[in-house]
Amino acid sequence: MKTYFILNDPPYGTERAYNALRLAANLAKREDEQVKLFLVGDAASCAKKAQNTPKGFYNVERMLQAAAQKGAEIGVCGTCMDARGIADEELAEGTRRSTLDEMTHWTQWADKVLVF
Repeated sequence: MKTYFILNDPPYGTERAYNALRLAANLAKREDEQVKLFLVGDAASCAKKAQNTPKGFYNVERMLQAAAQKGAEIGVCGTCMDARGIADEELAEGTRRSTLDEMTHWTQWADKVLVF
């Protein structure tokens, strides 16, 4: 199964990104499952490296890295990065700048599209 996640919300303040990443990482570790994530709008901030959260609080950067290590592909909207002042070198490991064209391609690729 090919599952595609589109995240819209910021990394903190709501739990949508947190819950999407929990599910994405869980799916990515399963055989015969391919996972892609696209971070758009405020979710582009999820991919900012060097996040420093309080002890015991979830860390979205680490969650993205865990999903990537399990084989998930993670794109970050370049236009959204630019609007938020996020440079390519500020992206977390396992994430990369992407485009609307790739977002469109991934939407056509997927068996399931989940939007958070």
